[in-house]
Amino acid sequence: MIIFPAIDLKDGACVRLTKGEFDKVDVFSKNPEETAKKWLSKGAKFLHVVDLDGAKDGEGKNLQAIKSIREAIDIPVQVGGGIRDEAAIKRLLDIGVDRVILGTVAVENRDFLVEMVEKYGDKIAVSVDAKEGKVATRGWIEKTEVDSIDFCKDLESIGVKTVVYTDIARDGMMQGANLEVYKKLNELVAIDIIASGGVSREEDIVELNKMDVYGAIVGKALYLGSLDLEEINKLVEG
Repeated sequence: MIIFPAIDLKDGACVRLTKGEFDKVDVFSKNPEETAKKWLSKGAKFLHVVDLDGAKDGEGKNLQAIKSIREAIDIPVQVGGGIRDEAAIKRLLDIGVDRVILGTVAVENRDFLVEMVEKYGDKIAVSVDAKEGKVATRGWIEKTEVDSIDFCKDLESIGVKTVVYTDIARDGMMQGANLEVYKKLNELVAIDIIASGGVSREEDIVELNKMDVYGAIVGKALYLGSLDLEEINKLVEG
């Protein structure tokens, strides 16, 4: 299993939100490039970056910060947040981003998603952000009536290779991951699932690894020091 340290960008700074709420912001660093180097030095093998401003407003406002991160490290980087047209996808791929994560547009425009998957293959991933089992969009602000599990099944049928599945209620709460939903997903779909939201305890890492989940995104727990990247990498490598 791959551990993905998270860098969430807002106004060019590295922050963490609680349950995706934009008025509950903790700023951890004003230098995302140095944060990326820190995670690399501690053994990161893949980095997860989110443009929170983009996710909310649909415009990539942190492109320069993402470019700086990409230039600072030599491991793969995946980026999500506000990527709603092909021009935005191309901008990120052109600066060396390895995988682009579509969210809102994947829910609202299936034809576009199909076209992008056909064109860019496994460089396209989809973020499934679940609020009470339903998919949320636009920076988690709007809840749809789309069932999150059924949506994952549809993504598999389209040919999407990687899904980032976030339980919004757990995100930033430091109360553990929703292990049941990842177990269910692993039984129902064959695509690579990246667990996100509340991954904050060693037992989360151990259990997800036992399930053979492809990856886990760890954010606030790393920044607060309740999890150590070098130690949890040992858990999944051992």
